[in-house]
Amino acid sequence: MVNIITGGEEVNGVIYTAAKKTSKISVTHGKRIRQVVEGDNITFDDEDTDGLIIPHNDALVISLLVHDTNVKRVLMDPGSSVNIILLRVVNEMQATGHIIPKDCSLSRFDNSSVVTKGEIILATFAEGVIKDIKFQLVDANMAYNIILGRSWIHDMDAMSSTLH
Repeated sequence: MVNIITGGEEVNGVIYTAAKKTSKISVTHGKRIRQVVEGDNITFDDEDTDGLIIPHNDALVISLLVHDTNVKRVLMDPGSSVNIILLRVVNEMQATGHIIPKDCSLSRFDNSSVVTKGEIILATFAEGVIKDIKFQLVDANMAYNIILGRSWIHDMDAMSSTLH
């Protein structure tokens, strides 16, 4: 059984560099939902891949401040419809008092499922943005401490780039 797919020799090798702001972006979906100001533009160039072995197929793995704890091995997965956190991590954060008892069945890509141990809402802090995020609590063996799905990426108004 395969629970996760990883690629590359060094999954945790994340390089952070300053992004250059050079192009203008305009986004519309039937109606304008957010006006993009020229100062908000971010582009990536070859300089942002310094230190990476190209080509690579590495997952986007970051560290994130969650509930005043720096959590490493956080996978950004735009293919996941939920945010997942390990029960072990919540225990280490001493945040078990925030657990909301609620069973939910999560399906894996191989159609097997796992039943959650509940939900928990925790504050996440990334690049000056603090958001209360709902996580599904799982007691399982995973390579990652947290999996951030589409909902977190959208809540943060973020875009993930596995190349950069």
